[in-house]
Formats: sequence, structure tokens, C-alpha cells
Amino acid sequence: MKETPESSRRGFIKKLGAASAAVAIGSNVFARDNKTGLFTYLKRTDSVSANDRINIALIGAGGQGSSDTETALQIPGIKLVAVCDLYDGRLADAKKRWGADIFTTKVYKEILARPDVDAVIIGTPDFWHQTISVDAMHAGKHVYCEKPMVHAITEGPAIIKAQKETGKVYQVGSQGVSSLGNEKAKELLKAGAIGQLNYAEGFWARRGAVEVWEYPIPADASPQTVDWETYVSNTVKRPFDEKRFFRWRNYVDYGTGMAGDLFVHLFSSLHFITGSLGPEKVYASGGLRFWHDGREVPDVLLGTFDYGETTVHPAFNLSLRCNFVDGTSGTTYLRLVGSEGAMDITWDDVVLKRNKTFQNDDPFYAEKMRNAGPGAVERKHMLPPEEITYAAEKGYLGGPYDHFNNFFNAIRNGGKVVEDATFGYRAAAPALLCNDSYFKNEAMHWDPVNMVVVKKG
Repeated sequence: MKETPESSRRGFIKKLGAASAAVAIGSNVFARDNKTGLFTYLKRTDSVSANDRINIALIGAGGQGSSDTETALQIPGIKLVAVCDLYDGRLADAKKRWGADIFTTKVYKEILARPDVDAVIIGTPDFWHQTISVDAMHAGKHVYCEKPMVHAITEGPAIIKAQKETGKVYQVGSQGVSSLGNEKAKELLKAGAIGQLNYAEGFWARRGAVEVWEYPIPADASPQTVDWETYVSNTVKRPFDEKRFFRWRNYVDYGTGMAGDLFVHLFSSLHFITGSLGPEKVYASGGLRFWHDGREVPDVLLGTFDYGETTVHPAFNLSLRCNFVDGTSGTTYLRLVGSEGAMDITWDDVVLKRNKTFQNDDPFYAEKMRNAGPGAVERKHMLPPEEITYAAEKGYLGGPYDHFNNFFNAIRNGGKVVEDATFGYRAAAPALLCNDSYFKNEAMHWDPVNMVVVKKG
């Protein structure tokens, strides 16, 4: 029998009554504290043989690539053996940070030719993701590629094809997908916690120079310390420009704007939680409101998206917004709204809010009230709590750690990752279409099943 929103709601309330029960999600476990009412994370127990080592290399040693590497090295059995970057200063810093014995180069193909490299982390600017990803898999390397997976809507199929042809593990770096917060939200939605989903929204706010891509430029930045010719070899050729190298996110030749940097995280989480393949219609607006520093992309962006009905979710709408001029410092969240409640979701917690109405579906009680006669007073009911917070236990290492753990476990055990090339493309595509909509000032149409742009009119 097909489950209805009402039967789902009854099922969820019944499950919620077991207040002391532990809830298992994959390898994660939550348990409810009877005093606080909070559901907290119980630590995972991962064990890796000391001999089961995976050698990794970093390609693109900027801020995100270096952060990814630090996280990867927290996983037992992982060793960094090589680093590639086009700037001399980052290569020197890599040896200081990770050891003078690591191999460094400005030529990424030298990394791919090394037999001691099992997997690579790609932390380059977006416009190099496709080329290096495909080359790396065909060179026999497993790949962890930063989001968005691609720089242009046309680039996704080549990476998907390479992953299928080579059988290599390919993980896209929207780390929240592996987080406890996303996993719990997925379970709650399936259990009927908010009834039927009809709307979702996400917000990402930032302030301050580094957060909004005014990254510091080294004093020694020059054509002598930066391999500029290689940098622009697969895009528009220009004279050396230190801003275009060190602040690349601000320029359309190299980055993907606010949508590619931040909306893609929200798409990834939403698609993981709902099981969706993506929206069918995309429209964006915004503008350059504050950061008049030569950038080519907006600093305020709004996106609206139509998700059609599928076998795994009803039709719903999504609204995303990003603000780089947020004087309050803002917040980052994903909210799912349904007929019976809503969830505010981060990587570390989920706040479930349910409405105050209660429908008595006990036939015996209903009949009793009808026969009670005039003036009968209806007895009060036992109600579920209006708000529940599910929080990760103190000491939880976070979504990025879990994401790399998922990646390395898949390599060791021949398993699957949570965010492979197909998933990554379906998250990147609506973000890239946001940019197309903004610059063209028109709605974009997308077939999320076949992963193709749909031409209208």
C-alpha cells in the first residue's frame, strides 16, 4: 500500500515516542539524552591496518587544497608524497608544512606519472577540474576533486565517462554530504517528520576580504614565480595578472561565482537528503552591490528553482540566496519545509520544528466523543514536542573528515562514494545554470535525468 503523508506522519509520531531509543544511520549513531532531549552523536570507531597505506598527492596547493590535505592526513594510513602548484611560494610552503622529502613540481602530469601516487586531491581553480580529473583517472589514480566538479555545463559528461571507463573512485568535495547533519535530515524526511515536502531554501552569508575572495597577494608574485603560461593555456590568453591568479574566483574565465562556490554545497545537501536528481527550471538575479574591485561576478545572488514530481519526492520549489555584503555576519543553513513541519539543517545539527495541530485518528475515541452528549469537554492529548534539536556530540570531527573517510574506505574496499561524478555533475549543473541565467537574464531549463540543457521556444 502506498504511504500517504498522513500515514507517514502517524508513523513518525509513533517512532518519536521511543525517547530513549538509539538511531543508527549507516556507521553513525545518535542517542537521546532523557534530561536535555537532545539527540547526540556517538563516536564512530574506525580501524585501519597500519600496513593499509594510501599515498596521496595534492594538485593545487592554495587555501582549499591545503585544507583538504590537512583533513585527509587525519585519516589513519594516509601519506602525502607529492605536491603540484604553479606558484613557487606554495611549493616552498608545502615542504615546510609537510616535510622536505615530499616531491614538488609545477607540472601536474609529473604527479600522475609517479607509481607511488594512489590518489590525487584536485584543489585547482575550477577551470582546470575537468582536464586534470580525466587525465588522473586515465593515469590510474583515484580522484578527490573540489567542487564544483566542472567549470562549464558541457564538461560533466567527460568526467562521468572517464570514471566509468577506468573504474576509479571519484569523489566531489561538497563535504556536507557526508556529515551527520545531512544524514540525520535524510532519515527524518523519509520518516515523515515534516510531512510532505513543498519548499526548501538556503542562505549563505559572508563578510570580510578573505571570505569574499579578496585573497592576499604575495609580495613576490610575478611571471618569474608564477607559471602564468600554463595557467591560461586552456582558456583566454592574457598578459600576467596577479589578481586573476590569486583571486581567480572573481573572474568568469577561471571561477564559477557565488553559485559555483557556495550554492553547489546547498544543491549537494538537498539532493542527498531528498534523493532528487535536480531542478527542471532555473532563474537567477542579483548584482554587484559593494565589491567594486574589478570582479566580473555578482556579490549578491538570488536563485529560484522548480523541482518536478518524481518517484522519490513530490514537486517542490527551492530558493537560494547569497550575500557578500552581510553586515550582521549572517548564517549558513538549508531549510526544508513540509506540510507538518520544517527542518533547519547544518553539517553538525538538525533542528526539527513541528506545527502545534493534532489530529486524533483513534476511531474509538472519536466515537466516544460523538456519544458524549452536549457540553462534554474533550480531554487534552499527549502531544509530541514542537521542536527537537539533533546535535553532534562534542569531539565530532565533521563533514570534511567523514567525506575523506568515505573516499578512502571506497578505495580500500572497492566500495562506492556518496558523491561520485554523476552526483557531482547534477549538483554543479544547476549552479552553473544560475550563472547562465544571471548573465543572459532569462530562465534556464534542465533535464536532470538525462543531464542536458533543454531549449525552449
